[in-house]
Amino acid sequence: MPPLQIQIKHSGKSYPLTLDTDLPPAAFKDAIYQKTGVPVERMKVMVKGGVLKDDSSWSKIAPKEGQTFMVIGAAGDLPKPPEKPIVFLEDMDDSELAAALAKPVGLANLGNTCYMNATVQALRAVPELQIALAAPSLQSTTPLPTALRDLYAQMSKTTDSIVPSRFLGVLREVNPQFAEMDRSERTAAQMFLGKQGYAQQDAEECYNAIINTLRNVPGLESSASASSSASGSGPSTISSSISRSAIATSSTTARGPAALRSVATGAEAAIGQKRFVEQWLMGEMRRELKCDESTDEPPVVSTEQVLKVDCNINMNTNFMLSGILQSLDEKITKHSPSLGREAVYTQKSRMSRLPTYLTVHMVRFAWRGDIGKKAKIMRKVKFPEEFDALDLVTDELKNKLLPASRKLKEIEKERFERRKVRARRKGVDAPAAAAAAPAAGGDVEMSDASELTSPVKEVDEFDHRERESGEYEKLVNESVKKDVGASETGLYDLVAIVTHKGAAADAGHYIGFVKKSVFHAQQKPKITPTLLDDMESDEDWYKFDDDKVSVFPREKLGTLDGGGEDSSAYVLLYRSKTA
Repeated sequence: MPPLQIQIKHSGKSYPLTLDTDLPPAAFKDAIYQKTGVPVERMKVMVKGGVLKDDSSWSKIAPKEGQTFMVIGAAGDLPKPPEKPIVFLEDMDDSELAAALAKPVGLANLGNTCYMNATVQALRAVPELQIALAAPSLQSTTPLPTALRDLYAQMSKTTDSIVPSRFLGVLREVNPQFAEMDRSERTAAQMFLGKQGYAQQDAEECYNAIINTLRNVPGLESSASASSSASGSGPSTISSSISRSAIATSSTTARGPAALRSVATGAEAAIGQKRFVEQWLMGEMRRELKCDESTDEPPVVSTEQVLKVDCNINMNTNFMLSGILQSLDEKITKHSPSLGREAVYTQKSRMSRLPTYLTVHMVRFAWRGDIGKKAKIMRKVKFPEEFDALDLVTDELKNKLLPASRKLKEIEKERFERRKVRARRKGVDAPAAAAAAPAAGGDVEMSDASELTSPVKEVDEFDHRERESGEYEKLVNESVKKDVGASETGLYDLVAIVTHKGAAADAGHYIGFVKKSVFHAQQKPKITPTLLDDMESDEDWYKFDDDKVSVFPREKLGTLDGGGEDSSAYVLLYRSKTA
């Protein structure tokens, strides 16, 4: 059928339009959007029989030359031409294609290297690390930071899986334990033939080894802090203003990647600035050791820096928090100087500093003396997607974090309610308009949309968030603001998981999981209210099974709690939340 010249009517105005019935209804809606500025998701086009849907058939609707269609929906700004010319996929190079498709790539297994692959993928959930590694003059006593930087750069510029042979070689050079050969019975025949392979390693040990090797990587500094220091006004937090072209979601840190710079080459690097790991990944633990058998012996208080908190698992552990608290409150037997003999002590440990990225180690492997080797603890232990760590901190730190923490909970609740309102508006039907459509053919003559639906003022989400961020910033403790990389609230989102599959401690398979929203933030798209809702409601994950990458639904996270030989959460990475 040749194209038809028709009319569309919106808000009392008529517009001429060409209708090509060889194209789907979605193309017609897009043409209406170009004329009226009504976004497709808010648009209702009245046709014979009701509302035009994307799967409607033009043959059943039977439009006629000169027919008038009524359009209902609140108009926004008219679409603007793209700032950059449109480039088709077939014309893109590998790096442009990787950015356009946005799906992260996997890492090839080079022979029992799943432990390394899962760890490297999990650390991609720390975008600040890639900023620190990309410093113009990265200084380190080992080649591993440079190798990791190059690997991440390579992973961001291709859509094909990567063979991480160079990084693996550097890892084994720096940490010889990962170059151990497999001497198990199952490889005896291969050893006889001279084909002995490398042994399986522990992913948590690999995680610790990589982090420890990165300890010399220079730290980051917020841009506002740098400018205020230069002006002599002292450190301060970055600006919390929210731009309509770039807005941070609630799970993004206040000192996010866009507001940070490396101090690798500046004078700051030489005057005792904290290193990256110390800033963003390391907490401080206060330990108090008190003798249970002597009231005269004063308690011994010490502090130490920690890269993780352990979740001990026994027959009574059902939840991650209880396992962590069990590891923080321990009974120890040691020599008592006041009693001159062995005595029982109580050690109470609490965090006096929370980092932006909190690592939780599920202690699933324990030494069994009866069999003379490590064994896996299969027990099911539930872990939360959102974690309130204030139960783990000292009273002093809790008092500092509590005001901002309470405010953030209020803000998140209000944002959730606003998202629900916007979702309802998108899905609102127009039953009165549909009833007014004729049952048979002919022109669709209807009253103006304002007579059928009451106008609703569009909520400006950006204005809301700018106000909320200002209120939140006033409640953040000043000493915490100055501590770049420290958590401001003690509230965390789960962003990465390393799991172990199998029953044996020295075998099995490791898989990495990273939340999809982590990669959304790194793409830095132009934010609209609709895109913001989509990003914040996207709770699915990427599953990195070596070179196989797939989407892992949020609803299946509960299957990683353990309880059998299938994948069990082993290392959990949480990111601090802010407004």
